[in-house]
Amino acid sequence: MTVDVEDYFHVSAFSHVVSRDEWTSLESRVCQNTERLLAILEAADVRATFFVLGWVAERFPALVERIHRDGHELASHSYDHGLVYDKTPGEFRADLARARAAIEQATGVRVRGYRAPSYSITERSLWAIDVLASEEYTFDSSIYPIYHDRYGIPHWDRHIHALERQGRRLWELPGSTVRHLGTNLPVGGGGYFRLLPYWWTRRGLRALNDTEGRPAVFYLHPWEIDPDQPRLNVGAVSRYRHYRNLDRTEPRLRRLLREFRFGTISQVLETQHG
Repeated sequence: MTVDVEDYFHVSAFSHVVSRDEWTSLESRVCQNTERLLAILEAADVRATFFVLGWVAERFPALVERIHRDGHELASHSYDHGLVYDKTPGEFRADLARARAAIEQATGVRVRGYRAPSYSITERSLWAIDVLASEEYTFDSSIYPIYHDRYGIPHWDRHIHALERQGRRLWELPGSTVRHLGTNLPVGGGGYFRLLPYWWTRRGLRALNDTEGRPAVFYLHPWEIDPDQPRLNVGAVSRYRHYRNLDRTEPRLRRLLREFRFGTISQVLETQHG
């Protein structure tokens, strides 16, 4: 179970209508939504890996400390949600450092995991894997092995695997998929959890667990359980992807937590790979 801790106005699809300079002037709902998620997870006795945006950690260190205090794992989701393939290696390294410092300052816990905004480690930014290894990250969850207009490496290994880079081992946890007619189809959460019927996620996770004998990587965002969030003036596609079924996410999540067993990334790696 993984959570990308960001506010509703941080999403990549809104970057053309909301500049970073405007972020501080907008109503923030990340604390209340994340705390609500924490309560849901606590009720289900589930611990998750929280990929926290450095921008959020700087402004709301008490939220990060609360996540840690509740027994969840902390990891990085970049500093300001900039896409990896829009950065140079030097810019990416600097972003990693700033985000890690903000998260670690809130708790004193070393950050070892990373997820790129919008799964933006693609074929044109695979150099980022080497940077993560050189910065001593131990796991990454930034590659989705699907076709998508913004991200994806369709031919990538579908399951958790180790990459050897810079003389170090980096565990890669791709977004979860199932195979159908020779194509990878996403079942890992986020928009796919909201927009597609619940049975699609349940059937996909069952196929991974029971048929393939593999763990699934599920993800969602705090804003996805917030149907009352402010509406931004975006195009039809982005509006559909972002706002559709927000009122259904929480009950679906509660059901998912009852039907499957979840843990943190480190717990899964320890169980599956020692």
